[in-house]
Amino acid sequence: MKKKLTLETAPLSRRTFLHQAAAFGLLAGIKHLLPAYARPLTGGLTPPVAGSRPPTVYELTIAETGLRFGGRHARATTINGTVPGPLLRFREGEEVVLKVTNRLKEDTSIHWHGLLVPFNMDGVPGVSFPGIRPGETFTYRFALRQSGTYWYHSHSGLQEQTGVYGPIIVDPAGDDPVAYDREHVVVLSDWTFEDPHRVLRKLRKMPGYYNFQRQTLLGLLRGEDLSLRDRLRWGRMRMDATDLADVTGATYTYLMNGLAPEDNWTALFRPGERVRLRFINAGAGSFFDVRIPGLPLTIVQADGQNVQPVTVDEFRIGIAETYDVIVEPREDRAYTIFAESMDRSGYARGTLAPREGLQAPVPEQRRRPARSMADMGMDHGNMQGMDHGNMPGMDHGNMPGMDHGNMPGMDHGNMPGMDHGNMPGMDHEGHGMQMGAMAGLAPPGTLPPAVPHGEDTHGPGNAAVPMMTRSRLHEPGIGLGNDGRRVLVYTDLKSMEPTIDMPPPTREIELHLTGNMERYMWSIDGKAYSEAPEPIRIEKGERVRITFVNDTMMEHPMHLHGMWMMLENGHFPHLPRKHTLIVKPAERLSVLVVPDETGPWVFHCHILYHMDMGMFRVVEVTEPATAEVSQ
Repeated sequence: MKKKLTLETAPLSRRTFLHQAAAFGLLAGIKHLLPAYARPLTGGLTPPVAGSRPPTVYELTIAETGLRFGGRHARATTINGTVPGPLLRFREGEEVVLKVTNRLKEDTSIHWHGLLVPFNMDGVPGVSFPGIRPGETFTYRFALRQSGTYWYHSHSGLQEQTGVYGPIIVDPAGDDPVAYDREHVVVLSDWTFEDPHRVLRKLRKMPGYYNFQRQTLLGLLRGEDLSLRDRLRWGRMRMDATDLADVTGATYTYLMNGLAPEDNWTALFRPGERVRLRFINAGAGSFFDVRIPGLPLTIVQADGQNVQPVTVDEFRIGIAETYDVIVEPREDRAYTIFAESMDRSGYARGTLAPREGLQAPVPEQRRRPARSMADMGMDHGNMQGMDHGNMPGMDHGNMPGMDHGNMPGMDHGNMPGMDHGNMPGMDHEGHGMQMGAMAGLAPPGTLPPAVPHGEDTHGPGNAAVPMMTRSRLHEPGIGLGNDGRRVLVYTDLKSMEPTIDMPPPTREIELHLTGNMERYMWSIDGKAYSEAPEPIRIEKGERVRITFVNDTMMEHPMHLHGMWMMLENGHFPHLPRKHTLIVKPAERLSVLVVPDETGPWVFHCHILYHMDMGMFRVVEVTEPATAEVSQ
């Protein structure tokens, strides 16, 4: 590993920072103070010195603070007075102590996203601890069992939307296998000047409230987007093919390290250096497509775990995911870091520059895409294995509202390959389909096959069921891959080290991600968390395959606390370990889990408003000796 430069060292005092900012002529452009790593013209991070140290102690205070974003004043919920919060940097193997003080008028919490910690340190109110009441200080203490790039955020109400998040770096105990000369943290997020509770109320009354990019009659006449036939089909389903994100640039200002695009966060480099960029999507409701025109991006880490390097031109980062990227700018010029929202309603923007005063052109935003029937699992021409000739009476022209319970003539019992009665061990009781005794499970790493959706439509909480679900790991995602750029796909990801001693799974749990767009209902297996389903029970050390089936037309970033999800993308034994996974519409995606910590662990969609509405479950990990009794 090359020696790292240390252009930015100890944190600056407020007085010193203000003095330097004024000296650089930057004060007019900086509307609020930022933590050291996030300040404009930052030179990079300073990793801690290796060696034994006493427990690392951080004191974090959560409070309401007046800040400015893009020149407008706002009241934010801050950590130590800033958005995003301070960088927490540790070394693998250390025991850390984090004292979190609540200066709000309501309860708060901090969850250490992606870190493997004891369940009572996980920071989810009502599940792993009571929460932190106003005026109280809660002390988190745990040992670090991993290295990589992670982040932290509130798990209380909608506080994450109002600013309670920050980055974490855990340096490896030994040498870092990734060589680099300089590093920067890039925290992407979304800010609304509206009260997020008001945002949610609007969505519940009118789910498309913030969609200002609908198809128009003029667009139809111009031949844009969908054909008239497809528009009529979407209309019959009472859906909108341009419904790409619930909350959009109509209210969001997209931030890079807390700065709006016009504030242009800038990071320095020297030509010829290998620069490591640690991207974190701390957005509450936004997926970002990231590129740096003129620079190939070499992905070296996903969700904190080293992966075999893969070079692309662009990657999509889902809410709560992290990617570490190496770039090697050789020219003495500026480069724009461009993070475009998936629905193209706005972007976050920063600059890589060799010195102060340089900036590169900001790319023109691309036109927002529109969903297709294939995205909804309705593209009959591409449904592999689906024999329509033998589906008696299936009249697709009369699919009112896509209510499969009322789809005339749709006889699931005669759908080839979908004989529920003969699927060994298929137990429809409990959580969706718990296939507890299912014999002959596929070997680890196997991509799930295309499967017609079953008879269970999951009730009124699930308004649109795809006819066919299939693996989409090889697809870059909507709006990507059609312009010649190399785009990262999940099948590109291979872990750096092989997973050894991984026998086949002994059980499979199938979970359907469900929703009713018209009523803004979000759930799992058709039930919101408030409907109090039993926890999903797994024994400590048990090898379980979890298969996600997305019945909705939205992408969902699904996050599991307390254990890794090994993504089955066909690369066993080099399956990538993830804490958060984007599940595309009509996708069937499977992961392997082997929990090694007992306790209640949260599993949820990381779109904040979906989680709040009920796309949330608890996974109860029990000791093997007690699991049978508790079930």
